[in-house]
Amino acid sequence: MNRLGRSSLPLRPRVCLLCQTRATIPSTSSAALSPLTGWQAIRGIVRKTDRRAKKSRHALSSNVSQPSLSPRSSRERERKGPWGGMNMTRVSERAMPRTKDDKRDVGRRDGKKDNEKTDSPLYKALKMQTALAPMSYAQRTKVKERIADITSFEHFPLLSVVHHSISSQALPGLTDLMPTPIQRVAIPELLKNPLPQLGAEPSSSPKYEQYLLAAETGSGKTLAYLIPLLDNFKRLESAELTFEKKQEEAKQREKEKELKRKNRAFDIEPEEPLVSNAARPRMVILVPTSELAFQVGDKLKAFAHTVKFRSAVLASNLTPRRIKNGLFNESGVDIIVTTPHLLASIAQKEPYVLSRVNYMVLDEADSLMDKSFSPILNEIISKATPSLHKLILCSATIPRGMDNTLRKRWPDIKRLTTPSLHAIPRRVQLGVIDVQKPPYNGNRSLACADIIWSIGKAGDAPDPDLGPGQARSNDKRILVFVNRREEATEVAEFLKSKGINAKAFNRDVTDRKEREILAPFTDSAPPLTAAEVQKAREEEQRRRREDQSIPFVRPGGDLHAGPPPAKHLENVQVLVSTDIASRGVDTLAVKTVILYDVPRTTIDFIHRLGRLGRMGKRGRAVVLVGKNDRKDVVKEVREAMFRGQALI
Repeated sequence: MNRLGRSSLPLRPRVCLLCQTRATIPSTSSAALSPLTGWQAIRGIVRKTDRRAKKSRHALSSNVSQPSLSPRSSRERERKGPWGGMNMTRVSERAMPRTKDDKRDVGRRDGKKDNEKTDSPLYKALKMQTALAPMSYAQRTKVKERIADITSFEHFPLLSVVHHSISSQALPGLTDLMPTPIQRVAIPELLKNPLPQLGAEPSSSPKYEQYLLAAETGSGKTLAYLIPLLDNFKRLESAELTFEKKQEEAKQREKEKELKRKNRAFDIEPEEPLVSNAARPRMVILVPTSELAFQVGDKLKAFAHTVKFRSAVLASNLTPRRIKNGLFNESGVDIIVTTPHLLASIAQKEPYVLSRVNYMVLDEADSLMDKSFSPILNEIISKATPSLHKLILCSATIPRGMDNTLRKRWPDIKRLTTPSLHAIPRRVQLGVIDVQKPPYNGNRSLACADIIWSIGKAGDAPDPDLGPGQARSNDKRILVFVNRREEATEVAEFLKSKGINAKAFNRDVTDRKEREILAPFTDSAPPLTAAEVQKAREEEQRRRREDQSIPFVRPGGDLHAGPPPAKHLENVQVLVSTDIASRGVDTLAVKTVILYDVPRTTIDFIHRLGRLGRMGKRGRAVVLVGKNDRKDVVKEVREAMFRGQALI
């Protein structure tokens, strides 16, 4: 042994076969006993030496005692050979070029990022779906202060015949007549500058006044533009009659023409056609549907008893003979109510039908200005522009697309809005039912039928807003709104199978049946006598004492089993409809609305719930919420209704 304590082995000189040089290789006992000789023995020794130097994979790392290991940076991975960044799944922030406007998240001490939302999950859920143009509350407050002093129709400078017709024809039976907010805002403005320039030739760049009437549903917008326009029409009619000289000249021309006819018996020159007011109205009211045309026509017919004028309703569900008799009346026509498509087709054959129009109204303008009506509507307005004096747009909502169109086409339009625009009246109560919970378990149609049976069996208390005998309290009209027109028929058939009198109403319904289906929901019932009112109250009390449970929904029973064939829900009429019945239809007889599907936008919320609470009446609505519905939107709508705020 040497001084280091190691055993010294004898060294034998060996010759490396690869380099043919002299080398000293330690001799081991295994090497000495190896049967291999020459280069094979050398190769085995080298392999054993390499295996000793290589670490075992089962050996513990020297860093196992450290709490954490700092990961290698992306730059180190990029430096590791030419193929180091091949498997990277995202680009490093350091590799991205930084610009001046680049705002990146900077870490804070509390662990949150600077641009992180700290609000609740319901962060402005309505604004994520809304398409309504905003109106500041400062503007609403100014309008409220401006109309606070107007408490009667006597504050308006109306003609006596028009003022008398309001109480006798337009709003009969009401003792305390008070104009609504939109009527207080619109009537004074529309009464200004009532007459166009008489006798003036149409100029190359004619100008007409533009107005936008926007108010909540059921606030009396129809009377807001009918009353001042009828006043303007009567003033224009009287102003034309004062032109005595022009009348005498016209008579003199007629006498000269008669003499020419007698003296030119064999003359082949064409005669000039006589000027007539047939098919040349003074006022045109455009609406999107035939039902709205008849609704506005009924208001005009009521005014016509005292305010003398001739009006005609032109709808696609009328026969061609009735349309021709109404438009081409020998006595002339002053006001027509029609749809854009029908008027455009008439104007192609009769180009003079729009040559004398002084006042034009676009009722439900948000529907008329969409893609389906816009090209035809622009053509009608351009043809009536030379003689047009006032253009009035009327709507319950102002979508952002419509607002942008108005700012581009009519930048000087006068906006006449109410403080409650885009708000649902607080007198409308909204209930929410989760159809995923028992006993419905996701069956939306069953939940709808359950609600209708509950309302039908419970009975309503007498409406305090109605006097005795004004409407039947035991007749219930319910509207059910769906999002797709295919669902309207399916839901109506399901409700019929449950003993409910239901009808489907969508765009597939023919125009001839449209008014027949909507009649029970738009017309009020005939008045009752005192004995009938007392009998109805006794019947109502008897119903309350009865079992109010649904015959086909019982705990532990079969939810899908239908009621017995003889079981039928009486005194309840249900209309299952799409949004076609939510635009402008005066559903004063409806007290309950069921939202079978959650509306897609806040505009649909306003129009569907706007079938309730009309003209100060009360109403209730129920929305069915499913698994994939926006519950946050429904929550914010309900909170806004409770606070009386606008849905924007």
